Amino acid sequence: MKIHIDIDCFFVSAARIKEPFLEGKPVAIGGRSDTKIFNKDAKKQTVNFENSGSFVPTFYKAYENSDDDIDAFKDEDGRIRGILTTSSYEARAYGVKTAMSIKEALSLCPQLIIKAPDMSLYQKLSHELHEFLQTKIPLVEQASIDEFYGDLSGWIEDGDVEDFIKNLKVEIKEVLRLPVSIGAAKTRYIAKLATTYAKPFGCKVVYSNKIDSFIEKIPVGEFAGIGKSMKEKLRLAQIHTLGDLKKRRGTIESWGAYAKELYARVCGISDDEIQTKHKRKSIGISRTFDPLYDRGELERRVHILTRHLNFAILKLGVIPTVFHLSIAYEMNQKSHKNISLCEIFTEKKFNSLCLALFHEADVYKRLHVIRISINCSSFTRESKKELSLIGFHDELKMHKLTQHSQNIREKYGIDMLKWGSEL
Repeated sequence: MKIHIDIDCFFVSAARIKEPFLEGKPVAIGGRSDTKIFNKDAKKQTVNFENSGSFVPTFYKAYENSDDDIDAFKDEDGRIRGILTTSSYEARAYGVKTAMSIKEALSLCPQLIIKAPDMSLYQKLSHELHEFLQTKIPLVEQASIDEFYGDLSGWIEDGDVEDFIKNLKVEIKEVLRLPVSIGAAKTRYIAKLATTYAKPFGCKVVYSNKIDSFIEKIPVGEFAGIGKSMKEKLRLAQIHTLGDLKKRRGTIESWGAYAKELYARVCGISDDEIQTKHKRKSIGISRTFDPLYDRGELERRVHILTRHLNFAILKLGVIPTVFHLSIAYEMNQKSHKNISLCEIFTEKKFNSLCLALFHEADVYKRLHVIRISINCSSFTRESKKELSLIGFHDELKMHKLTQHSQNIREKYGIDMLKWGSEL
């Protein structure tokens, strides 16, 4: 059997370990894009490649303890900004939800305690749980900062799985002080679904002969892999629950290979192996800020984002060959540009490339910009693309200079060396 382990309200649970008085109170963790990255004074920036994703950035500022964390979400005019990354079950009872604005959450629950995120603590606790699970289960896969999969096949008999996960849940709470919920099933997809119905701090086993009755009334949107577009397609076909989906095999499979695979996952037929290591396929950085029109300032911000992303790329030791820059404007307008380039990676070239992509992507010059994103992918060590030999020796010299700059930043901080255009 496969199991899925999910830390309950992870960021809140981490805050309660640090500050026990938060236990039993409505608590939420705020999140706000780190626009201080664009300040001209030096900042404490941290880079972490483990488990980055939704609400867990690759780049984040070092945690600064504060007596009143709500101040961290006030702008220069004293307005409360930002959204919630997670909330406690006590807060959810008032209607507080993830991704809700802090302002709206406080209107629903005035006594809500807002805490600033502490990414270093989250990474530390996640790493400790991963190490602990490896002492209990032969194969462990870390899916995200607060999610893990395990394979119990040949280790625990199916009839003993329920007792095993109940004991595991209690042990994790006793040793690491983290509340978790655990789902178990023949496949990882059904195990993950089972975890949803085990929360909070519970366990649920779905045996193969019980899958049909388990999924019968579950809304399709709760199954991992069914996004907005697929959900709408299912709705138009009068398919509202996973039970409905299972009965419409012909309809689903007629929609193509992805839908066919999705059907097999819902039915507990298809599964993936537990992957103990994941290879990173891309790296990116983005920032959202107050509407900004000044193109000179926007160019400066592109330089800053490029410098930070350059640091991460060199730290990973990869050579990206696909570069993508996107711009979000006010009035819900968006634009993007990308380019493929198979050459030695140097900071100077990368900086010029991103600036050129920005100029090409900036098609709504009369509008204010609210977000810039840069992403690099298709690393040569994975795609096995061959580097161009044109200007190879000159590029090699520039690469050495880039590496020297990297060594200085590794030792003294990302802000130690800046481009003149940033100042």
